[in-house]
Amino acid sequence: MSTIDSQKSVYLFTHGRRDLEQKAVDALVSKGFAKDKITSAKPDAVGTVGDYMAMLWMPPNPDHIKIQKITKVEPVKPEGMIGLWKGVAKEDLFTVSL
Repeated sequence: MSTIDSQKSVYLFTHGRRDLEQKAVDALVSKGFAKDKITSAKPDAVGTVGDYMAMLWMPPNPDHIKIQKITKVEPVKPEGMIGLWKGVAKEDLFTVSL
C-alpha cells in the first residue's frame, strides 16, 4: 500500500450509495486518511494534483473503495453527473475493503 499524505484532501464518490458513506469514511480513517479531509465529491468542484479520490466500487453494490491519486486537472466543460471531474486524470493506488 502506498504511503498516505494525511494532509491531502480526499474526495469520496458514493455513486448514489449515501447509506454507505459513514462506513466508507470509517474505513478510510482506519487506513490513515484524516477524517476532516474527507468530503463528498461534487460535480462542480474538483481537487488538485496530489489529492485523493475514493470511489465506492463497483456500483451499484460496492464491496470496496478504490483509492486514486489526482495526477492532472484540465479545464473542461462540465458534463452530466461527472461535471468537472471529466478533466481529472488519476492513477490507481490501492483498494480498501468496505
